[in-house]
Amino acid sequence: MAETITQQQQRPAGWDKPELDLSGAEWRSSSQGRGDVQIAFVEGFIAMRNSGRPESPSLIFTPAEWGAFVCGAREGEFDLT
Repeated sequence: MAETITQQQQRPAGWDKPELDLSGAEWRSSSQGRGDVQIAFVEGFIAMRNSGRPESPSLIFTPAEWGAFVCGAREGEFDLT
């Protein structure tokens, strides 16, 4: 019988991030307390989640990816207004 792989177990090609245990993560919001995201630093990675739905999946960034994301945000790359 072939082993069934669930969608959660499937990883995209090139995925190089470990499965992190985020249950004890110390989540931080922005200093102004605005926005819908929180971040946590876990095992050398940066996790980001929707604070309104903390049970939903978190995005995991390497330090280099996080740096590129923050620089892009500061430059207005993601401004949808």
